[in-house]
Amino acid sequence: MKSVRAFAPATVANVACGFDVLGFALDKPGDIVTASLVSESGVSISAIHGDEGRLPQAAEKNTAGLAVIELLKSLGSNVGIRLELNKQLPLCSGLGSSGASAVAALLAVNELLDNPMNRKELLPFAVRAEELACGSAHADNVAPSLLGGFTLVRSSAPLDVVHLDFPKSLCCVVFHPELELSTEDSRTVLPGQVELAAAVQQSANLGALVSGLAREDFSLISRALQDVLAEPFRKRLVPHFDTAKEAALNAGALGCSLSGSGPSIFALCASRQVAKQAGQGIQNVYLGAEIAGTTYVSGINSTGGYILSGDNTL
Repeated sequence: MKSVRAFAPATVANVACGFDVLGFALDKPGDIVTASLVSESGVSISAIHGDEGRLPQAAEKNTAGLAVIELLKSLGSNVGIRLELNKQLPLCSGLGSSGASAVAALLAVNELLDNPMNRKELLPFAVRAEELACGSAHADNVAPSLLGGFTLVRSSAPLDVVHLDFPKSLCCVVFHPELELSTEDSRTVLPGQVELAAAVQQSANLGALVSGLAREDFSLISRALQDVLAEPFRKRLVPHFDTAKEAALNAGALGCSLSGSGPSIFALCASRQVAKQAGQGIQNVYLGAEIAGTTYVSGINSTGGYILSGDNTL
């Protein structure tokens, strides 16, 4: 039986001012998917580890399974694929868990089939899977998880994703409190309309952030990392957010906001040392509130997901 294992990393979406359009990949944590060729045609999921039995095992109802189904449909292939998921990302965390599973599955199956598609060609299948998970087709998690680095989704239909330059010394810390917040729930608190002034300010911040990243201007990056559209509403769902953000900024972070829809909190920093200090500051806030959590310090993953191993056994 021929099998391939692939890893896809967690992501930080929105990145404060880039609501639904901006994201970047972390080095870790991430999800691992093993794909195997089997004699029976179609896609099946043999096991899911780390989800406490909460995720659907039916392939068409699982983001990893659906992404592969769509890939095989596009290829006109009736090959048999069996998937095994190792969920190392917490569910409903704001770290792109559903997207990472889809990306890892696509990378593993593409490798298994001798790479009929490049990564950009795989992206639409991951977006289709995200639609299953979130109710709408967003690429701000799956694009960086698949392609690496900072990605800007200029358009969802047709899909147009732009890779952004960024300072290689840039580092991120993410604190995941042991709370859950679904994307669907976090969207219900957002207003149906926004003030024109807020839309203008958010656009200015996003443009400034893209420029700051390209010019490696940390001062400009810091000034741009302000979310005036989603954070003011979503932070109400994350206890102690304002205090945690203040702690990160006081520790020297360039900016701090919710990762995706939360409850995870990220801070971008000019160095790993500052990221560790900012992470400790955030963690101390939640320890004081008797809320456990996990801290991840990571550089910006410039390559995205990758193949862990491939083997052939009779």
